[in-house]
Order: sequence, then C-alpha cells, then structure tokens
Amino acid sequence: MSCVNVGCWWKNESTPRVHEGAIVSTYITDECINCGACEPECPNGAISEGDEIYIIDPNLCTECVGFHGDEACQTVCPVECCIPDANNRETEEELLNKAIKIHPSTSFPKLVQLTEKTSRFRNLNWINKDL
Repeated sequence: MSCVNVGCWWKNESTPRVHEGAIVSTYITDECINCGACEPECPNGAISEGDEIYIIDPNLCTECVGFHGDEACQTVCPVECCIPDANNRETEEELLNKAIKIHPSTSFPKLVQLTEKTSRFRNLNWINKDL
C-alpha cells in the first residue's frame, strides 16, 4: 500500500486511515484524474500534487470556512472527488480559528457573522450536503 493523501488515504481503500493527530476535513479520493483544477482554488495552499493524485494537507484545510460557502476544490473538480470525511469532522469554529492562524494578517468575520457565502455550515445548498 502507498499513501496517496496526507490525511491519509491508502490506495484502493474506501475508508480513510488517519495519521495519529491528523485532522482530515476534506480529502481527495482515488477517483482524482490528476487534472490540477483544485490546486489554485485553495485559499490556504493546502492542495498539492501527490505521486498519483492531488492531496490535501489536513493541517491547512479549512473547508474554505471564512472564504467560501462551499469547498472551492470540490466546486471546480470535474469528477467531484473532494469530499468531507464524515469520521473526522471539525466544527465551524475550529475551521475558522484554523483559517485565522494560517492567515494572521487577513481580517475574517467573527463566527456569528459568517454567512452562506463564507461558510458551508450556513449554506443550505452546500455542494457536499448529500454525502
């Protein structure tokens, strides 16, 4: 087996294996066609090219909370392989705090000021709501 995601996904498995201490918000499945559309869309620089597919650094992924109402990577993915890991969820507050730490010079809205345009938690039409 070879690790194909920082978070970590093992090739050809349908369940993520998470490194101890890692938090996986969104991950890229092995259905990735390696097109690279997702990488420039990430506001945190969390996406990079792996050996076989693109990968998401769980320490940098904020599920775009504070930036967008959907994960930007999933919005542009032609095969929709950027999905949330239901077994390793972070709260809206945790993700916003992570964004603030990653971007200390950026002004973010307070938690209560987030909207459907700045948090998937408040977006009734969230792209991954049915997963």
